[in-house]
This record gives sequence, C-alpha cells and structure tokens, in this order.
Amino acid sequence: MRLNQILLALILASLLAACGGADTPAAQPPAVDATIAPSTDEQPTTVPRMPTADASTPAMSPTVAPLDPDYLLFGVVVHLYYTDRERVMQLTQNAGFDWARQQIYWRDIEDPVNGVWAWDEVDALVDAANAYNVRLLVNVVRSPTPYSATNGLPDNPEDFANFMEVLAERYKGRIHAYEIWNEPNLAHETGGTITTADVGRYVEMLKLAYPRIKAIDPDALVLAAASSSSGITNPSVALSDEEFYRAMYTYNGGEVRNYFDIQAVHPGGAANPPDTLWPDNPSFIIGCEPAPDLCWNDHPTHYFRHVENVRRWMEEQGMGDKEIWITEFGWATPNSSPGYEFGNFVSLEQQAEYITAAVRRAHEQYPFIGNLFLWNMNFAVTMVEAGRDPNHEQASFGILNGDWSPRPSYLALQSLIAELKQEQGR
Repeated sequence: MRLNQILLALILASLLAACGGADTPAAQPPAVDATIAPSTDEQPTTVPRMPTADASTPAMSPTVAPLDPDYLLFGVVVHLYYTDRERVMQLTQNAGFDWARQQIYWRDIEDPVNGVWAWDEVDALVDAANAYNVRLLVNVVRSPTPYSATNGLPDNPEDFANFMEVLAERYKGRIHAYEIWNEPNLAHETGGTITTADVGRYVEMLKLAYPRIKAIDPDALVLAAASSSSGITNPSVALSDEEFYRAMYTYNGGEVRNYFDIQAVHPGGAANPPDTLWPDNPSFIIGCEPAPDLCWNDHPTHYFRHVENVRRWMEEQGMGDKEIWITEFGWATPNSSPGYEFGNFVSLEQQAEYITAAVRRAHEQYPFIGNLFLWNMNFAVTMVEAGRDPNHEQASFGILNGDWSPRPSYLALQSLIAELKQEQGR
C-alpha cells in the first residue's frame, strides 16, 4: 500500500477493533499493516525448545496439561463474556487445545471512584476454563478512566500493579498466565499516541506488576505483550514492532529481562501462505489487483514467518533465553471490514490449510516457540448473539461459524493436534 492508504486502513481497523461495548471486552485481531521500513529475511538461530517457568498443576484441576519444555502447547483465543461459556469450553477441549486466552478490560472490573469491583463475569469465565481442564491466559487491557483519561496505559504504573495484585490473589492457581497489555505499539492501545517514551512507560508497568504477581502466585507465568505486526511509525497510529521491541529490550540497560517470563508475539498472515516471507520468498495473491505491491505481501510484517525476525531481534538484544508464545495468529476469510480485504482472497479451505501448515512449521522448525494461540474460536457466534455484522473481520478469523458449526479449520486442527500430541507422547 502507499503510505496514505496504509494510514487510512489502520485508522479504520482501529475503529472497528473492539468486539462489543465497555461491558463486552474482546481481544484484538492480528494486525497486519503495510510498512515503509526495510528488514531482512533470516532463518532463526536454532536453539533447544526453551524451558518455561515451572507451573505445578492446581489441585482443583489435576488433569490440566503440564508445562513441559519438550512440548509444543496449543491454545486458542476465546470470547467467554455473555455467551454459552460451557459450550465454548467443551469445543475448546474437544479440539485438543491445552490453553485458552481471554482478554479482560480492567476498566470494567474496578471502579476506583466508588470502590466497586465487578467480578461476576470474570468469576464465571475462570470457572468455565478450569472446569474443562484448560489452562487460562488472561490478557489485561484498558485502564479505568480515573487512571487514564483515554483508557490507555495508566498514568501511574503503580495503579496497574495494585490491580494485578488483586487479580492474582483472587484467582491464584486458576489463572495460569498473564499477558500484560495488548499490542502496546499501537496508539489506540496506549491512549491515542505512541512514541519510544511510551515503551519506557510500558516497561515500568512490567517492573511493578511482575513481582506483585510472583509474590502471590510464583507458578503463574507473566508475558510481555506482543506488538502488532506493523512497520508503521507514526505517533498517531503506531510504532513499528522492531522499534518497540528494541526500545523495550534496551530501556534502562535492558532491565526488562528481569520482569517477564515469556515474550508474546503476534505474527501477521494477510492472505500469504505460512511458508512465504518477503523479500526472498514473497507470495503472490491470485486475483488481487493491482499486484503484487498493493496486496499485503510487500513487507515481512504481512507474513507468519515474521516471527523469525522477532526472534532475531530478541537474540541481538540478549533476550534469546526467553521463550516465545504466539498469542494471536490466524487467517481472515471473506469479510466486510475495511482494512481487512485480504481475507477476501482466502477460502475456508485455504484457512484450514494455512493454519495447520503454520502449526506444523512451528512444531518442526521453531524450537523457541512454546505455545501457539489461534485467533479465534467463537467470535462469529458472539457477533450473531449481539446482533452485529456476522461478516465482520473478527468473525472471519474464527474456526466456528455463527451457528456454532465447525469450519474446516476446526476439524483440521482437531486432527493435527491429536497427531502431534501422539508424536510428543502425551
């Protein structure tokens, strides 16, 4: 895309990003943005599958999949607010997923002005995940307005640390991992603007929240947030993911290494097969006109294999001992959302092919990845239940249709996960 088209697509995408209102938080889709910054295509350095922090199985759910450094784990992003949670979790369990990721809005839980806490929905979703022996990763976003006028990063990171302490105390042993914020290289996630100074603000949040969580629940894992897969640097839109990661890893002498266990990553996909990567092995999107430079395939941020670049940056900054979890990946299918037209070049059958090929690639070639969370399970269902556009891009990424029926990608993943678990001996 040309730069003005890029910015327009990003702005439109950000306006469409939220699934539901203030009382219905939802995770963001994998953002795949065009870029103006060059990068190189290099294979990752081969390392043993990285060990994760030991997390013993809670007594209330003894059959939950163990954390083992020899296993590649399988997760999925779910929406458990105001829906049939048990049905979602039954389908999650049936598919073979070890983990579920749920985004929660801090602002919907804590009312600091009146001292009111709203736990009902969070209690219910935590109960549902644990009842089906699926480990739970919670992604915490959106400050209450008294802590941030824009609901972005809190003005005082101590307020966030206080909240995380309360959250960890309430759900000790039942929330198994915490991802601190979502795509903080995007302006609409941080509060309206984004510069390298905001990266420091983010590290200060990790610095305070990490020890609070660990003091209460040493087995809980803490993930540094994934950046959006973007090469754009514009204060009103985004900071490129490379600039964000490098700034985070070098802030205050690289002290961030002491305040996270795992690095979350959100590689894009657009309409590109998972074995392709610009510039050495770019894809050509059949039917996309004009092609190829305006078809979401002219920069590595459009590709699943961009995780290789992120890994290289981590190693260059001395963070190679940290494992990566991909906490969002996936492929959109035909949809009606401006900025996500690339989904119109991916059929339901191709979605299944691309997702399973990406999982196989991670299993066979990326020993530094410990867990893969597919975006997403049931957003098509929640769109229908809320009376919203069933062709919204968030629904198109899903592996269930709006009537709960499985897409080809659900069935293909179910078969592949069973195969790989048998191969892993579990």
